[in-house]
Amino acid sequence: MCQMESNMGNKHMGMGMGMGMKHTGMAMKHMEAMHPMCECDGSFPLIGDKMPRMEVKTTHGMMTLPDAFAGKWFVLFSHPADFTPVCTTEFVAFEKRREEFAKLNCELIGLSIDQVFSHMKWTQWIKENLKVEIKFPIIADDQGKIAQRMGMIHPGKGSNTVRAVFVVDPEGTVRLILFYPQEVGRNMDEVLRVVKTLQVVDKNKVAAPANWPNNELIGDQVIIPPPADEKTAATRKTGGDMVCEDWWFCHRKL
Repeated sequence: MCQMESNMGNKHMGMGMGMGMKHTGMAMKHMEAMHPMCECDGSFPLIGDKMPRMEVKTTHGMMTLPDAFAGKWFVLFSHPADFTPVCTTEFVAFEKRREEFAKLNCELIGLSIDQVFSHMKWTQWIKENLKVEIKFPIIADDQGKIAQRMGMIHPGKGSNTVRAVFVVDPEGTVRLILFYPQEVGRNMDEVLRVVKTLQVVDKNKVAAPANWPNNELIGDQVIIPPPADEKTAATRKTGGDMVCEDWWFCHRKL
């Protein structure tokens, strides 16, 4: 009798475990359906990381990132969808500043989860109706794999991308990341400013203040990195082309 109860108990336990595992599996599948797993080998790249190498289909043909822009800076930016008002204003704004980016040895490349035919029709509409020709390439990420790899799809915002910006340097290193919500258009002058600022601080081994080159305290001057030891700190005094508010806050003109 005891053996029978034990066998029955084991059987019920096995059924319970089986049902529990089945329910867990169903729950996991439900969660995956709600939030698809990223088909990549890690999270999206952060500042200082190398841009992942990706084959992409664009309005200018197939390209490999970041190889296609080797030796150049580039701005990769996503938009929620073609034929939408805010995105249209953004593309016009980027195109109108494209030559300014080019002067900084910087290219532009857009992205959305649309087919290449949609991109082509949309840019044609922009040219015919707004008299602006979009000359930079647009990635057709119709399966959303690149957007997932780059963290451009955020929970609660549907399957479209948010307004992401990745600034990548000539060595293929991510230098700046911005995320804007779908409802707010980007400030292209700020994107242009940060590319120029990054180049200045790299070249001169300095830091840039808020709103550089129009800072409220020191204007277009740049900040000298703080000293790393007491001996150097003792030498940090106003003199020559350097102005020091204190040993840890010195600045100069370029």
